[in-house]
Amino acid sequence: MRTFRVVLDTNCLVSALLFNKSRLSPLRKYWRTGRFIPLACNETASELIRVLAYPKFQLTEDEIKEILGDILPFLETHELQENCAAIEGLRDVSDAVFIHLARQSKADFLVTGDADILALQKSIPEVTISSPADFLNAIAD
Repeated sequence: MRTFRVVLDTNCLVSALLFNKSRLSPLRKYWRTGRFIPLACNETASELIRVLAYPKFQLTEDEIKEILGDILPFLETHELQENCAAIEGLRDVSDAVFIHLARQSKADFLVTGDADILALQKSIPEVTISSPADFLNAIAD
């Protein structure tokens, strides 16, 4: 069985990590069993930590460390070789990092629920941009 290399956007990661009964909770099983390797860079890891600290999640520092322990051992990290310049058609410039990471790491998939990123599927042919549902269907046992 092939092991995929996958960039997950922050919302997908947060959903998988925090909500045991979410539609994305199976992602944890897949990265733990080696079905796919999650890819990250300093920028995406920093964003994940920042989002986990949002007051709405009411997580303590120790809880955040425990949650990060669910993914950190499985991550393949990359240093971005180019700045994360804006990408035409992407309204939120901060989302460009996911596309740049997927390109540079030669990821098999960029998984996102973000409509703006999903809309770029055809204009960025070197990156397979997938919705979470489509990705889970693609890697299902």
